[in-house]
Amino acid sequence: MARKQVIGNWKMHGSIGQIRSVLSEVSRAELGANVSVCVAYPYLGLAKTLLKDTAVQVGAQDVCEFHIGAYTGEVSAAMLADVGCELVIVGHSERRRYFGETSETAARKVRATLDAGLLPVYCVGETAEQRESGIAHQVIAEELQVLAGVPTSLYAVAYEPSWAVGTGVIATPEQIAEMHAFIKQTLDARTRVLYGGSVKASNTAQVLAVDGVDGVLVGGAALSASEFLEICRIAG
Repeated sequence: MARKQVIGNWKMHGSIGQIRSVLSEVSRAELGANVSVCVAYPYLGLAKTLLKDTAVQVGAQDVCEFHIGAYTGEVSAAMLADVGCELVIVGHSERRRYFGETSETAARKVRATLDAGLLPVYCVGETAEQRESGIAHQVIAEELQVLAGVPTSLYAVAYEPSWAVGTGVIATPEQIAEMHAFIKQTLDARTRVLYGGSVKASNTAQVLAVDGVDGVLVGGAALSASEFLEICRIAG
């Protein structure tokens, strides 16, 4: 059986002190799962240093769709690879909601990530209104078109219903199972599909017990060493 994957998304949180504290503990722990942490751009080098000689991977929370050029403030996939990143979160619901990113934008970011030899963790998910309207599958299917033609081994998908992100509300096991099955049917049965949306140590076992769930994308709980390590322990 493949090892479960745990990705900690720090979002726009953290400081040098907090990252030193949390990742130093992570670096000393015995981890039975495949673990990654995605800190903000300024702290990527520090994260790589703290996690040196461990199996924990470091990733970015976003990437520029362009490879190189006069794009002030942007960070390219090649730059992320240059500082040791191994994966990139693409298309997160917060990027779509607050910054107007579309699936077309995400498609270019996925391609840029792949061109740099990094793993895109592509996020999909419906809003509460879309679920209530009965079009959740249609929304996800359209978002998954971004991955058309990409070999399954080169990416992972994170199902994050936007109504569960940062709200404390988690999808039911039935909802998670249904959507993970739909994603695998749409793409490939071998596709790695993670669940994200208010994941905590208290609900990780329930989420990972759902058929088709290959791991979890963790938000706020990743900021606490004890909470994150408990999630990793359960996943392992």
